[in-house]
Amino acid sequence: MSKLSHLFILFVLVGFQPTAIATTQNMDNTNSLTEAQVKQLVKKADDFRLGESSAKVVSEVKLYKNDELDKTRQYTVYTREDRESLVLFNSKVEAGQKMLMLGDNYWLLMPKSRRPIRITPMQKLLGEASVGDISTLTWSEDYQGKWIESTTFELADGQAIQTEKIKLKATTKGASYFTIDLWLEQGTGFPIKADLYLRSGKMAKEAWFIKGVREGETKVISMVLNDQIQTNQKTVIEYKDITPTEIDDKYYNPAYLSRTKQLDL
Repeated sequence: MSKLSHLFILFVLVGFQPTAIATTQNMDNTNSLTEAQVKQLVKKADDFRLGESSAKVVSEVKLYKNDELDKTRQYTVYTREDRESLVLFNSKVEAGQKMLMLGDNYWLLMPKSRRPIRITPMQKLLGEASVGDISTLTWSEDYQGKWIESTTFELADGQAIQTEKIKLKATTKGASYFTIDLWLEQGTGFPIKADLYLRSGKMAKEAWFIKGVREGETKVISMVLNDQIQTNQKTVIEYKDITPTEIDDKYYNPAYLSRTKQLDL
């Protein structure tokens, strides 16, 4: 990637405050999408974010308070089918911590604890850098989608994007959010924006997805999360590397992880 491209991405991550004006079209549902078309579009969106059934995802998370960088954290996520993920905390202040997610079951493993700690779906959303946002890279496995309308997003730079608005409703207990309003680019399915809601109906976060090139293909290279509860906070999750990877079944066993402090990965 050229130096100019790197500078552009840095500008996007640090200085870009995504805003948009949504102009509603097709209110009469004349061009509504079928359930099968919605499912296919959401799967396309997942492929832009991950694209691999089993993968190693290296992420850097930056927390901003009042638009100033407050903390930086690093994580490695191993994910595979059936909604199973292992998160390794790599930063010095969190070194040795792990989180294991097997379907709707979650464990936090602390370096000085001999036993894995069971946690709830809500608890995995807590913390400055939500592990739920880092580890959950797919929508098609956790949500049922319904087409709402076609809209035109006019971004802050004046670019107009034709989108399909999809309402996602959680179908699993462990889904990070109860409902999601999702705007996907017409035709391609590239995710533009997502409003993330808790079970109470309160909007928790507003997510924007940044487009870039990885391994010669158009992908989501980062995600900007504007906190709607603590409105002075913003989180940027940058995907440093995503590679197809399969690890041994033992690493998805909480008992093994609790007695093995150094993982040979």
